[in-house]
Amino acid sequence: MAEFDTIRTVSGARAAQIDEGLRAHMNKVYGTMSVGMLLTFAVAWAVGTSPALLGIFRDPVTLSPNILGWIVMFAPLIMVFAFGAAINRLSAAGAQLFFYVFASVMGLSISWIFMAFTDMSIAQVFLVTSIAFAGLSLWGYTTKKDISGWGSFLIMGVIGLIVASIVNIFLGSPAIMFAISVLGVLIFAALTAFDTQNIKNTYIAHAAHGDQEWMAKSGIMGALSLYLNFINMFMMLLQLFGNRE
Repeated sequence: MAEFDTIRTVSGARAAQIDEGLRAHMNKVYGTMSVGMLLTFAVAWAVGTSPALLGIFRDPVTLSPNILGWIVMFAPLIMVFAFGAAINRLSAAGAQLFFYVFASVMGLSISWIFMAFTDMSIAQVFLVTSIAFAGLSLWGYTTKKDISGWGSFLIMGVIGLIVASIVNIFLGSPAIMFAISVLGVLIFAALTAFDTQNIKNTYIAHAAHGDQEWMAKSGIMGALSLYLNFINMFMMLLQLFGNRE
């Protein structure tokens, strides 16, 4: 009986240690994501409110991208794939730096919104997105429901959105843009809950190994996933509800 109590005490202490580590891990994920968001919107605001700076990438009147603008538009997508391919070769510090550079480039990519939409509507949509994101992420963290099966369907949905968005660049169809925005909000909302649960489960599964370098890089990848969900939800909600200048 005493031996059983000892085992139970050790198991309870180990569970408490993992739980404490998980909270610290999630705090780092959200913290890294928040810094990335701050960088993105600081760069976007600085460039988007300056016709001279925005003119380097887009026509300040029509907002049509020039060659450099097209490069900046697709650079974040290319960087995401490059990040995934290079993560095992990067140190934790290198991965974090890459993420912050990526967030800054994303700011350049979306800077046009400050010319296209009113400041008030941008602020309102950002607030709505923040509330929705927080609720979805909290649900993904606390739910007992296993939603890991959503992954393949959501990834297929994201690929479909990317293809449709590229095609619509040339078609310029408002109806297709509306459909992309509506479906995109739903897909990235679901991805927010899915990614949060996945970050949590991945940490718990690997916590016993104690590989701090891997844990740090895993946290940065988690921050990137949640960051992308937030940005995409924000941009699509802005397309749906933003008031244009």
